[in-house]
Amino acid sequence: MSKTMKAWRFDTPGPIEETLRLVDDVPQPSAPLRKGQVLVEVASAGLNPADYKMLQLGLVSKAITTIPGTPGMDLSGRVLSVADDVTDTKTGDVVLVRLDPTKGPGALSQYIIADRADYAVLPPDFDLDLAAGAPTTALTAYQSIKPYVQTGSKVFINGGSGGVGTIGIQIAKALGCHVTVSCSTGKKELCERVGADAIIDYKAGDIVTQLKESGTIFDHIVDNVGSSFPDIYNQASHFLRPGGAFVLVSGPASLSGVKNVVTAQFLPSFLGGGKHRFVLYMTKNDRDDLAQIAKWLAEGVIKTVIDSTFEFNEAVEAFTYLKKGSSGGKVIVHVSSKA
Repeated sequence: MSKTMKAWRFDTPGPIEETLRLVDDVPQPSAPLRKGQVLVEVASAGLNPADYKMLQLGLVSKAITTIPGTPGMDLSGRVLSVADDVTDTKTGDVVLVRLDPTKGPGALSQYIIADRADYAVLPPDFDLDLAAGAPTTALTAYQSIKPYVQTGSKVFINGGSGGVGTIGIQIAKALGCHVTVSCSTGKKELCERVGADAIIDYKAGDIVTQLKESGTIFDHIVDNVGSSFPDIYNQASHFLRPGGAFVLVSGPASLSGVKNVVTAQFLPSFLGGGKHRFVLYMTKNDRDDLAQIAKWLAEGVIKTVIDSTFEFNEAVEAFTYLKKGSSGGKVIVHVSSKA
């Protein structure tokens, strides 16, 4: 008889706080492992807005994720076994992992199997909460900034105080950039603490107006918010250099949002479209990128900002808190002991 484990499961699309339930009869993943895979006992899981947003898209949810399934992309844990061809990871290693959200088993379970592009090794005494909060946010920040900048570049990050924003500030600084961010009055200190050079307080007035008045010409813009991106993108010629890219990280969650993205991507400027390169960003697992992030974490170059932690049986409460949208950093769920 196969072994079972505890995991949080959803059976249908819909609001995650209504569909999520804790079960104890999920089949535990086990050997034989395929090429490059490792079996991991999960210690902590880091939550992301995408974890619940994908389930709120009705029939579309069934096309982009596995239902029934377990939510969660990000986790940390210890390796229990490795495939025969794996030589750079061993039993007992501490790893951070990002699971592909379209492929089924998620982080809110006691054990998972990770493919080679999904994990990277950390020092044995590394804080497992900090590790769990890093994979998606750090990959997103790294991949939405690194290809577009060089030492001395001026970067504007719209939405600097969330999980992607706080680590994005640190990554941009590690790449030698000057960083301006937007945030609320209450989050200015947080953004400055992780390295932001300049702050635009959206509580103090319109962001576009403040960008124009600042006189700064940016080399690159990353929008982690999404709700007001048409205004910022359409006015970007006032504060983004010719040839600079505008990367939208927070994808649309409505038909009007989809229309705005299509307009930005395909409508020529003489018909009302923007004048700069527009990139709709999607995070992708990459072995080398994840290894770079693990290296920076181990060296203390970047550090996950944690807003709050919840225990395994409090996952619904954790998602309810995350959905409020006011967290200053990552929301972590303890799946098992960190000892």
